[in-house]
Amino acid sequence: MLVAWWVVAARQVVPNYLVPRPEQVWQTLTGQWDFLMRNSFVTLWETILGFVLAALIGLGAAVLIAYSKTMERALYPIVLFAQVIPKIAIAPLLIVWFGFGLTPKIILAVLIAFFPVVISGVAGLRSTDPELLDLSATMGASPWQTFRKIRFPNALPHLMAGLKVAVTLAVVGAVVGEFVGATEGLGYVLLVANGNLDAPMLFADLFLMSAIGIALFAVIEAAEALLIPWHASRRAGTPLTTS
Repeated sequence: MLVAWWVVAARQVVPNYLVPRPEQVWQTLTGQWDFLMRNSFVTLWETILGFVLAALIGLGAAVLIAYSKTMERALYPIVLFAQVIPKIAIAPLLIVWFGFGLTPKIILAVLIAFFPVVISGVAGLRSTDPELLDLSATMGASPWQTFRKIRFPNALPHLMAGLKVAVTLAVVGAVVGEFVGATEGLGYVLLVANGNLDAPMLFADLFLMSAIGIALFAVIEAAEALLIPWHASRRAGTPLTTS
């Protein structure tokens, strides 16, 4: 991909103001490093806060939905409604309500990221083997013990998959919030670079956004390896079929 990019840019198949050469992007990254890092940390902080809140709210909602049909009927329409609304459409409203600080960006990150946590959490909690639940009831386990020892560990593979999706979406939510109203952050830098037709800065900014998403995804992957090393998805070389 890098070679193809370099060839296209060097031969000016596309004008340089649209697709800069890789060395131009590298020069922008190194020359504006302090400026880009300062704005990257702003976006990273917004993303982390939004993701953590989305994980906590999503897991709480998943538990309520999985354990109560009444809560399922009450919460599922709200969860779905919050998901289908285009977040860019409500971003200006959040700016009006909460100002230009961190709050609207964090709320947008939560709104975008919590849906996969809810869905994966509900799927995991409901996938527990009924025989295990019968066994725990026979042995006199309390609902909390059953949840802690059986339901939650069983739901972890599904939940971790949802968290890996959510952490990348949280980056999107933070950047969308910065698009609408911000004076710092990678989304703000992207808007400024776009207005100035500064293609090297645009590409450098996009690389840093991707780096944040990849780094956070790797953190969740590492947490998954620590939490569920026993699961088949964590075993290297597990065959897709058996003979």
